Amino acid sequence: MKKISLEQLMEESGTEDYREQYGYVCRLMEEKRILPVKSSPLNGKKPALHRSYWLVEDTVDYSGLIEELKYDITPEIKTDYYMNHLDVYQEEKKWVNLLNDYFSKQKGKEISPWSCQQEPEKWQDVISLNERSFQIWGREKFLQREQGRRILAHCGVETQQLGVYETTEPLAYYSVSRMIPQTVVILENKDTFYSMRLHLMNMCKEQCSGIIFGVEVGTVVYGAGKGILRSYEDFRFCVEPHINERENQILYFGDLDYEGIGIFERLAGLFDAEGIEICCRVTGHRVLPFIQAYEKMVEKAERCGIDFLPESSEKQNRNLSGLFWSFFPKNLQDKMLQILESGKYIPQEIVNIMDF
Repeated sequence: MKKISLEQLMEESGTEDYREQYGYVCRLMEEKRILPVKSSPLNGKKPALHRSYWLVEDTVDYSGLIEELKYDITPEIKTDYYMNHLDVYQEEKKWVNLLNDYFSKQKGKEISPWSCQQEPEKWQDVISLNERSFQIWGREKFLQREQGRRILAHCGVETQQLGVYETTEPLAYYSVSRMIPQTVVILENKDTFYSMRLHLMNMCKEQCSGIIFGVEVGTVVYGAGKGILRSYEDFRFCVEPHINERENQILYFGDLDYEGIGIFERLAGLFDAEGIEICCRVTGHRVLPFIQAYEKMVEKAERCGIDFLPESSEKQNRNLSGLFWSFFPKNLQDKMLQILESGKYIPQEIVNIMDF
């Protein structure tokens, strides 16, 4: 209970006549809306009143909400938080009930990455985050920008349980061939993507294949720096089947700096995780560095001279696993390490269409 002074009560009475003020305070006590603080002194007037009072707050009956949480909520929603915070449940009840309806309708049709890998036809039941958000709550941004994430946390529900994927900027790619298997090259930077795409388009006029640094390439993909890590799901949802074919060889080519190497190692980790997820079965989707392209970068850098190369940023994360280096022969590895340890780096743009 909160305290309120006699002076405040008298102001609330709307009158300056003490008899009427006294009557107002007495009515509030009769209605059990206030209780006198008996330890407080009297005001010295007749009839006397205490100088302080307790405000009696209304007691909320939560029994109906408790019954609902106990018996009406689907097992997918954990009720522990709301049972301990019934006032919060009262506020969020509308949104929780809509989520509850969704899970109730999904009985026997649960969607998970595992079930989709075992039964590929189930991918059609996986929809985007905003689409699922609208389907459940009638608000497309409820999960992304509104209170949806908080509701899920209070319900003990993971986003993956909703059978959703998050959308990023569409993955840009160009295929000169749709044959299977083929080599797919993921490129860090836009300029190199444009150059290699143009090179493949020019070659396609004469033959139905493309050669880059002596390797037959079927598709080039624009990774947009770290953007490829967010767009990784596009390999499962958005690209054409010939690109996502399990037997394809996937190569990565980026800047020869700590940032570019870090992107490769993290991307390789994503592909490896996919293989573990599918019952430890080898998927064929193992990403490797495009060794011939890096070899050409170093060759051109040696001709330019190390002093000509740009300085490497001090802010780059240098905590690498060493996976990248393990794919290169010792002499090439030493040359690349020497460049990085000297505080320099080789941008991908050192190679151009005349080098392919």
